[in-house]
Amino acid sequence: MTATCSLPVVSNHLLNYLPRLEYQWFVENCTPVELLFGETLNIADEAIKYVYFPVTGCISLFIEVVEKQSFAMGLIGNEGMLGATLALENSNAAMKSIVQSSGRALRMDAAKFNHRLESNPLVRKLILNYLYVVMQQLAQTGACNNAHEVKQRLARWLLMTQDRTHSDHLQLTHQLLAKMLGVRRSAVTIAAGYLQQQGIISYNRGQISILSRAGLEQSSCQCYFAAVNSYQKTSAIYK
Repeated sequence: MTATCSLPVVSNHLLNYLPRLEYQWFVENCTPVELLFGETLNIADEAIKYVYFPVTGCISLFIEVVEKQSFAMGLIGNEGMLGATLALENSNAAMKSIVQSSGRALRMDAAKFNHRLESNPLVRKLILNYLYVVMQQLAQTGACNNAHEVKQRLARWLLMTQDRTHSDHLQLTHQLLAKMLGVRRSAVTIAAGYLQQQGIISYNRGQISILSRAGLEQSSCQCYFAAVNSYQKTSAIYK
């Protein structure tokens, strides 16, 4: 990860909910950085060194079930932040976090972020409200993994990724998709092949292009819409 010169416009929605002076403090005390595809930002059970507020790109949260096998449980983009669990007064990361799509973010030292949480109840309340949404997302993903077919789950993750990258072109290999869904690559090949045959996506050498957003929504399960509704309802609490 490398520092970049500047972020002319901060479009992280969580920061945008802050009052003007608090928003300004966060922007001034963060460092703009580039998020590199495949980069590991946190290791489960290890101390959190930095918090990240994505502006573009997204970060996947993985939990290890058995040795060398992991499942993607959550996705963080410019709607939120990585490291919010510090508000629970636990300095260790709950899950492994890996950059799924390259982009930019604002990064802050975890100690400085903790100090702001302690000195400003409004900031702590905002972060705790956001954590409530994240918990719902994690629970929804767990239920989805047990209840729905691979092609439905794949459509859901593609929609979630598009929402956070704001692009129709996604950098997602079969290997990464298999890891995200907790299935074999052959299962991803079949599911992606179905979506491609339906004219919903095109796939070539680790690049997925979304051709029909409506088709992807129809192919997804209701878990995607449940997560969207959760964010919309909780957004009212922020204001």
